[in-house]
Amino acid sequence: MSKQVEIKDLSLYFGAHRAVADVTMTIGAHEVTAIIGPSGCGKSTLLRSLNRMHELVPGARHEGEVLLDGEDVYARDPVAVRRSVGMVFQRPNPFPTMSVFDNVVAGLRLNGVRDKKLLKEVAEHSLRQAGMWEELGGRLDTGGARLSGGQQQRLCIARAIAVQPEVLLMDEPCSALDPISTLKIEDLLRELKNEYTIVIVTHNMQQAARVSDSTAFFTIEKAGEPGRLIEYDDTEKIFTKPSNPTTERYISGRFG
Repeated sequence: MSKQVEIKDLSLYFGAHRAVADVTMTIGAHEVTAIIGPSGCGKSTLLRSLNRMHELVPGARHEGEVLLDGEDVYARDPVAVRRSVGMVFQRPNPFPTMSVFDNVVAGLRLNGVRDKKLLKEVAEHSLRQAGMWEELGGRLDTGGARLSGGQQQRLCIARAIAVQPEVLLMDEPCSALDPISTLKIEDLLRELKNEYTIVIVTHNMQQAARVSDSTAFFTIEKAGEPGRLIEYDDTEKIFTKPSNPTTERYISGRFG
């Protein structure tokens, strides 16, 4: 079941460097929330902090809270957090030596699931959710690395949702894809939000406007400064009548 995410006074550090400062925002359940802003403003770092993946970088630490339906993810086992909060990366990363089927159920097997019937049911359900069953249902033995880039990314989405997360994080999931594949992913996001809370980092303003319900704009004052949340509101308002002039300059391409 999809859950909301509350971020309270969150600052993120790598060693002595503060990458993101004082973020407070509530990400609504069953919504697509877009995070936008210039390169280097901490968008991906913030995204990865929501399932504690930023901790994989040596020297990473945090101040503040990230609450998943009221429970602080930093008080939980990080492996359990990553089961609840799935991740899809910028470049498709199917396991190259695995078939389509094995890619989809890899997380379940890692969690100890061995029931072949259950694995088949989950694989079909996940591929249907990812809009791929008609394309791949008859060739589940195909190597994941043999698929097109767009198919590989949707396969990665199917793999992420197979373990039934509550939140799905996507870090520029379409940046390496062609326009047709991008539109397929965007259509998929609109469907998936009925079951999941989705947070997407994107540099594509048109994409944020098309797919998201809410948009958060981050920026930095100058190099070396931490990224800060400037404005967070309904996407339509952000793109038509933002409250902050800095947001308006960025949206209109006059940033800087």
